[in-house]
Amino acid sequence: MKKSLLLFLGSFLVLSSSFGQLKFHIDTFPVSGEGGWDYIAVNQGKIFTSHTSQVNVLNEKNGDSITVLTGTTGVHGIAFFNEENKIYTSNGRLNNVFVFKGGTYQKIKEIPTGQNPDAIFFETFSKKIITCNGRSNSLSIIDPVKDEVISTIPLDGKPETAVGDGKGKVFINIEDKNQMAVVDIKEMKVTAYWPITPGESASGLAIDTKTHRLFAGCDNQLLVIMNSENGKVIKTLPIGKGSDGVVFNEKRGLVFSSNGEGNMSVIEEISADEFKVWPSITTTPSARTICIDNDSQQLFLPAAKVETEAAVAGARPKRKVLPGSFKILKISL
Repeated sequence: MKKSLLLFLGSFLVLSSSFGQLKFHIDTFPVSGEGGWDYIAVNQGKIFTSHTSQVNVLNEKNGDSITVLTGTTGVHGIAFFNEENKIYTSNGRLNNVFVFKGGTYQKIKEIPTGQNPDAIFFETFSKKIITCNGRSNSLSIIDPVKDEVISTIPLDGKPETAVGDGKGKVFINIEDKNQMAVVDIKEMKVTAYWPITPGESASGLAIDTKTHRLFAGCDNQLLVIMNSENGKVIKTLPIGKGSDGVVFNEKRGLVFSSNGEGNMSVIEEISADEFKVWPSITTTPSARTICIDNDSQQLFLPAAKVETEAAVAGARPKRKVLPGSFKILKISL
């Protein structure tokens, strides 16, 4: 590969390499409130970002605040059941999921789950809401019509993130075992555990359902590319430090890893077995999670200025988010 260049053209940026150009534009939306964050999601033209004990809802186009979902203590993720215009938040410290009505944004139900529900998503095949319960090593399967847990699936380790193939299989990063769990959602049971070696402690996870490829972002700065039909590791590629989110751009065939060190890795899927690594895109330190709107071709990354406080003897140093610094990076392709 020829030496790549990062060119600043006003507010537009161009990544150039020996195999083409990738143009993109970055906007910044300030977000009210204080404290940390985790997942971010987009739905029907709105951004939903977790923010300690609330979820900020913003207009996707201009970043204007629409509302704030409150009381979601320790919120991790947000999911949607658009058939009934419902919003779901996984509240880690409350060990439950809140259900809000879209439009009015009123809380309509609380659903007990396993301990520390973290990642949450709507699984299209079963039409169920699924939470990854980090402390109880399980999945909670929620019927979004009845708004109740209909099954709990035990796992052999800590689930971090999950995706579905749209045909009845769900794949889960088992962070502390360096494995990928495979769940048959029709039978509500685990059917396999696949090693992700040489990857370690996978966090972000995405899937290309057309080529049957899973993309797992790992703590040891590797993207593990796996065959979703048999668990074979196809390839490992370098990504940045501190990856906590991976998304797949269906239209362009691009994999993005958001890295807390302050950049975003970009990998192009040429075919099922051929990949190209683009130059990384500079973001901002702490921008470690990510979501994508495949309709608008836009990426969203939450970030803030973070200070590390002096460690007390025998304890780990604490990180402090500076008040007023929380923001969303909007990257338009």
